[in-house]
Amino acid sequence: MKTKRHTKILELISENSINTQEELLSRLRESGYNVTQATVSRDIKELKLIKTLGEDGNYKYSSNLREKDVEINYNFHTLFVKSAVHIDYSGNIVCVKCYTGMANAACAAFDSLNWKGVVGTLAGDDTIFILTRSEETSMMLMHDLMKLMD
Repeated sequence: MKTKRHTKILELISENSINTQEELLSRLRESGYNVTQATVSRDIKELKLIKTLGEDGNYKYSSNLREKDVEINYNFHTLFVKSAVHIDYSGNIVCVKCYTGMANAACAAFDSLNWKGVVGTLAGDDTIFILTRSEETSMMLMHDLMKLMD
């Protein structure tokens, strides 16, 4: 859900001159996202949105993410949702079960994101092992990946 919301935020700020968090919150709600002010504030920080001077002389939210970064994130989300079947973790290893033949592609897409706290990955035909720095990181990563599947 978070990735979809981030994609929508980037779409909204590219198509509209949005000046405030309140306006962004309102536009997200109009688009069907039930979010709070705190969530929008976190999203702005995570997306590293900045305020730039618009042609009309007012400041508006803009993204300093390169279009390629947004595309990689979107491609990962699409591929992961279509590939992953089950996610679990044990200690500092996250195990992602995929449809047969899909694990390598999903793992390569995951690797392109340079996820914080990940040491490395290993993919087979239908399984991805993700080695993290700690059990806490594994648990958070598992929950984040599971949210993508919702």
